[in-house]
Amino acid sequence: MRVVFAEDDFLVREGVAALLGECEDIELVGTVGDPHSLLKVVAELTPDAVLTDIRMPPTHTTEGIDAAKRIRVEHPGTGVVVLSQYVEEDYALELLADGVAGLGYLLKERVSDLDELVRALGEVARGGSALDPKVVEALLARRASEASSPLSSLTDREREVLQEMASGRNNATIAKTLFMSERAVEKHIGSVFSKLGLTDETEVNRRVMAVLTFRDAGGVRS
Repeated sequence: MRVVFAEDDFLVREGVAALLGECEDIELVGTVGDPHSLLKVVAELTPDAVLTDIRMPPTHTTEGIDAAKRIRVEHPGTGVVVLSQYVEEDYALELLADGVAGLGYLLKERVSDLDELVRALGEVARGGSALDPKVVEALLARRASEASSPLSSLTDREREVLQEMASGRNNATIAKTLFMSERAVEKHIGSVFSKLGLTDETEVNRRVMAVLTFRDAGGVRS
């Protein structure tokens, strides 16, 4: 199985490359340190699979995910396994948003288990998927939490309105921000109050309680 490995940390890159070199089932045809070089070498060598870190230059955020999704579109015969230091549910969901075929998400701690790593690479190379058990557990827990959230019954538009309320904006400002009429904003707010069971309080108290519910449910993001 022909594999390309992408990792910006030189020592980690050399260490994992040496580890993969010990496996008779793996032919490491390229190692790179940035997403641009990764895309270039994949186009040149068309490997069976790519192993890449999620965080790479220049921003060290989602470069690995962005590269993985692009590789799957431009080179559907190449599978991709991304590596992460921690369980990052949002990143996993972003990676798998368009389908799981040919994609894998593993924690870096799995790299030391060569058999498991080779299995994951082989699985994505065949068009399957390989997800770290800890990632699956976290995603299932998140799904259960969201299902039990008091916000789960709100529509996307109602959530947007509540988000603006939580930012301290009044109805007129919310209407301008979301390109809605004030009457539409009032309608959505009334629906939010109803769904959150805030029908017997004063208008001020209902707004405060709705915002507190939103914050308690983790709705406010930095």
